[in-house]
Amino acid sequence: MALIEGFRVQNYRALRDVTLGKLSSQGGEPLTPFTVVIGKNGVGKSTLFDAFGFVADCLVHDVEQACDMKQRGGYERLRSRGTIDPIRFEIYYREATGERPMTYELSIALDETGRPFVESELLKQRRKGQKHGRPYPFLRLNHGKGMVWAGEEAVEAEGGEEDRAQTLVELTDLRQLGIATLGTLKEHPRIKRFRDFLKGWYLSYFYPDAARSLPTAGPQKHLNSHGDNIGNVVQFMAREHKDRFKAVLDRIAAKIPGIRSIDTQETQDKRLLLRFNDGAFADPFFAQQMSDGTLKVFAYLLLMDDPEPPPFICIEEPENGLYHKLLEALAQEFRAHATGKKNAPQIFVTTHQPYFVDALSPDEVWILEKGADGYSFIRRVSDLEIVKNLVEEGLPLGGLWYSDYLETK
Repeated sequence: MALIEGFRVQNYRALRDVTLGKLSSQGGEPLTPFTVVIGKNGVGKSTLFDAFGFVADCLVHDVEQACDMKQRGGYERLRSRGTIDPIRFEIYYREATGERPMTYELSIALDETGRPFVESELLKQRRKGQKHGRPYPFLRLNHGKGMVWAGEEAVEAEGGEEDRAQTLVELTDLRQLGIATLGTLKEHPRIKRFRDFLKGWYLSYFYPDAARSLPTAGPQKHLNSHGDNIGNVVQFMAREHKDRFKAVLDRIAAKIPGIRSIDTQETQDKRLLLRFNDGAFADPFFAQQMSDGTLKVFAYLLLMDDPEPPPFICIEEPENGLYHKLLEALAQEFRAHATGKKNAPQIFVTTHQPYFVDALSPDEVWILEKGADGYSFIRRVSDLEIVKNLVEEGLPLGGLWYSDYLETK
């Protein structure tokens, strides 16, 4: 499964210039399969979560629509105050362990009419067998014009010689990402793989009331971002993956007392009711009667046990509505799914709950803070020597955060 080793965002609201992990131009340690960002209210955790969502929305829609979606308010509200520079993103990732890393750079600016457009895009990778030196681009676009190299291995040749596989391209829509168009073409398999990876990102906007809705009956493979098809996914899992579904039920029963089984009931008008059976009562409870916390834990466990999981899962503040003693177990579930299988998803979480952080190691945690200039900055907790030493002595990381050991004094 692909793994993001580094992510950089510039000029995006309070994120004037924030880097997590390792980039091709910078050293450092790559992001872990399970990564958590912590911090006080207002430091930019939601903005960082939204930065991932914005990049994904740019691919699915276009950059102008992405600026206006999800109450973002348009480009000028997104661009950091006090700057006229473009909004920029950089993603450094590997398609699999041992594969050569790849870098994607995206710059979004305003055109002469004041509308956002794709100023530049770059996809680059080292040559096969090359372990050092700068990566070579196989996609380079500026204002929709540039060069693209076809095939698996063709890259810009050394000494300025041109590779025969290169093609001059000019896009007609400067608001669409180049990878969205070129990634559909058979002759560009590397661009297609990156496009598919980005398109597969899952950002959770789950809220319990959505799970209480009554969807039309019919099995569905994957939980959607809002969770309003949770009953459909239960139908699919119970029918196609009985053993997996039983394992989900066993785990939720261990975490939430009284839950004996979960199934669905189809109404006469072909709507779907989600039923929770409690061993203490003869009649089942329906989703409309269940607590927010029960629905959230069940949704997360279903998401984790997807037979074909998304490559990258982003969850904002999963602790909301949950009993505090569930949080450490939930963090352990996330880590187990991010590290336990060959095709496991990478999981990225933001939180402000110390009980959740108690289950984490310093290398998995980044702390986001806001400087005196109003812009956010981020540090990996494992870079704080005193915190590493205290954790090695047995002190829980969440407790150290609560006691102000992690933040700038």
